[in-house]
Amino acid sequence: MRDTPPAEIRQLTRAGQWAGTTVGHAPGCVQANLVVLHRELAYDFLLFCQRNPKPCPLLEVTEVGSPLITHVAENADLRTDLARYRIFRDGELVEETGDISTYWTDDMVGFLLGCSLTFEAALQKVRIPVRHLDVGSMVSVYTTNIECASAGCFSGPMVVTMRPIPGRLVSKAVTITARHPISHGAPVHIGDPAAIGIADLGRPDFGDPVPVYEGETPVFWACGVTPQTVAMRSKPALMITHAPGYMFVTDRRADELHLP
Repeated sequence: MRDTPPAEIRQLTRAGQWAGTTVGHAPGCVQANLVVLHRELAYDFLLFCQRNPKPCPLLEVTEVGSPLITHVAENADLRTDLARYRIFRDGELVEETGDISTYWTDDMVGFLLGCSLTFEAALQKVRIPVRHLDVGSMVSVYTTNIECASAGCFSGPMVVTMRPIPGRLVSKAVTITARHPISHGAPVHIGDPAAIGIADLGRPDFGDPVPVYEGETPVFWACGVTPQTVAMRSKPALMITHAPGYMFVTDRRADELHLP
């Protein structure tokens, strides 16, 4: 199933036949985080993304009221084409569901944000290990003490993913991921987790813990789960997101969007 084309993944998801994560699937294709808001908050969130391009790199914004994606995928519907969504009300996670059709109203705006799962195939291509793929788990995700730039009603801490990288390969990992700015780009921190407010790598806030072996350095990339921590602090009446690891898989190839 890992080489299943993106359109087929979306079709299977829409039919209720794909319930798992998209981690490791459709290698080389752009995966995306999701945020859905009512129109009255859409401008504030758009401004938040512009001020925080590392955690919130914009791929596409829908027309008001339309759940359809037209730029990065064909025949795609944001209401049904992710396997698991999260519903936040007034900053509280109240539900996870596989279909948000009943929540969608004619004043909603959808945002697709780049995802670091996209650049993992590029790392593997040059034999940089991606530990969570090697052990068959989710990527480790942590909330940091790095504050995002606020915009309108939105503020909150940056979320990061962590991948252990052999020390001799860290500079190569930085160079490769820097070519993928639409998928969070270069790391935001390398080394000591405590410096960015992470007390214990073995206890991620989202995803799964992965081992860090001797001679490896923890490397941290900005993460599109950031809007979920922002929702918890900013408390919009309603924000819909993807569940971590259950991404929207686009038709675009990573090499179409990365820098030379």
